[in-house]
Amino acid sequence: LPSRNFKVLQQKPINNQLWIALLLASFSISGFPLLSGFSAKILTTKNLLPWQMIVMNLAALGTAISFAKFIFLPHEADTSAKSQSATFWWAMGLLLGGLVVANLVYFDAYTPGNIAKPLLIIALGWLLYLFVFKRLSIKLPRTIEKFDHLIGVMSLVLVFLFWIIWTRSPVLI
Repeated sequence: LPSRNFKVLQQKPINNQLWIALLLASFSISGFPLLSGFSAKILTTKNLLPWQMIVMNLAALGTAISFAKFIFLPHEADTSAKSQSATFWWAMGLLLGGLVVANLVYFDAYTPGNIAKPLLIIALGWLLYLFVFKRLSIKLPRTIEKFDHLIGVMSLVLVFLFWIIWTRSPVLI
């Protein structure tokens, strides 16, 4: 992207090719049917308790809201990118093919209820983004993005996960 500032991105149109790649990735991670994110979310929610299902649905709504910003970015065709066009479409075909093939492993997920629920969550997320969150300006400190902070947080999370496994494992190897 030409900038990390979404105020700048919302004012200056990005290239259609970049927007299509963002669109496909945003649809997949939001759980859109026929893409790999859909079957991953269905498989995850299949074995959850009712209270966990509520948390998962709220997380899915948050995902739809946060990735809607990429879908609603202004975009336009770049006339200078003629030489990249064939390569781009091969890459997009490979990306879309991978997303669809990864999804076909769990074809039983395609019931009317399983299709309607993610579509409603995604639509609600997009509406919330357009009418509420797009107007908000939340400034977060950039210090948490420093490499050493990320490594520290990931290390703590791994220690916590190993501790959970260690304390719940009946037989220690």
